[in-house]
Amino acid sequence: MRPINHLRPFVVSLFLATVVPCATVATLERARAAEGGKQQPTPLDSDTVELRAAANEVFQAIPALVPTVKDNPVTREKVELGRMLWFEWRLSASGVISCNSCHSLAAGGSDNVETSIGHGWQKRPRNAPTVFNAVFNAAQFWDGRAEDLRSQARGPIQAAVEMASTPEYVIGVLSSIPEYRQRFATAFPGEPDAVTFENVTRALEDFEATLITPAARFDQFLEGNLTVLTIEEKRGLRLFMETGCAGCHNGINLGGQAYFPFGVVERPGSDVLPPEDKGRFAVTKTASDEYVFRAVPLRNVALTAPYFHSGKVWSLEQAVAIMGTAQLGKELTPQETGEIAAFLRTLTGEAPHIELPVLPPSAARTPHPQAVLRVPTSPGGAPEAPGLR
Repeated sequence: MRPINHLRPFVVSLFLATVVPCATVATLERARAAEGGKQQPTPLDSDTVELRAAANEVFQAIPALVPTVKDNPVTREKVELGRMLWFEWRLSASGVISCNSCHSLAAGGSDNVETSIGHGWQKRPRNAPTVFNAVFNAAQFWDGRAEDLRSQARGPIQAAVEMASTPEYVIGVLSSIPEYRQRFATAFPGEPDAVTFENVTRALEDFEATLITPAARFDQFLEGNLTVLTIEEKRGLRLFMETGCAGCHNGINLGGQAYFPFGVVERPGSDVLPPEDKGRFAVTKTASDEYVFRAVPLRNVALTAPYFHSGKVWSLEQAVAIMGTAQLGKELTPQETGEIAAFLRTLTGEAPHIELPVLPPSAARTPHPQAVLRVPTSPGGAPEAPGLR
């Protein structure tokens, strides 16, 4: 098995989020002290140097190299297999839905609709999170119920409102196609029967680990390019830290590390926070976890509208304003929301260049897809077994 030479594993240390805002006046004062004794640049440059020092205490740049994956070494063979499986619509019961259907690599790693459409034209209850940089999250899904990308991959394939498949059906499809049997054997050498559902998820995990977006303008700023941000963007960055946004949205992904109530100070209306979706409570069954969600990662947020788990907000400025009142108890002015949104748009990185794979043809014994023309319903008229993201 050949290691990925051009994507050598890179150990990434995650910055753990805390409830306390991570960039305060004290942080900025430490930055000023660190600059003491050095030749002072112009006042504008001094402010920029100070801002960069403060930002580097709170955030981390996306690395250019693929990070390591726990208990699943990233290899060229697994990544190539995972790329094929990512676009493989035959894994779904209907034969029309793939991973890329809801997490389009051409659309910021999401699908830019309120909630995705799944098996039998069923509408999902939550907005599809971006897959870009998901490898850096502490857990997956809005409620954090999957501990890693491998666990996450199992869910949508089997969810009745997504791909509506089963492990047995997936293995039946893949094992019936000679090229897939060969690719699994190459990617997982030494296994007597490499075409397993576990290996499907391991290949998908390794492929998803490569979907990172380095070189955002904000990353360039963190790494020392002091002229890459505009005055408005730098004001937005300072506001983002000093108003408390960075208390939840920090580290390498500006979020994705910890859980917080949606409505720390003031709960949003039911149009943004549907009362029937109680977030992490569905996972833990703990009363204090009602309406608690994982802090959304803000990388590439300009590409992933609409916003929030309900997908009800299409404007980035409006989303910033809602978070100000709901989480911080602050009525941000239009100028402040505009400046913060301007900063958030600097988080758009370089998308990975993914070549669309040519998938092998079905064989005579490949299972046929199921034609689904309407949503199966329970006696009460509701869709059966609604899943969550």
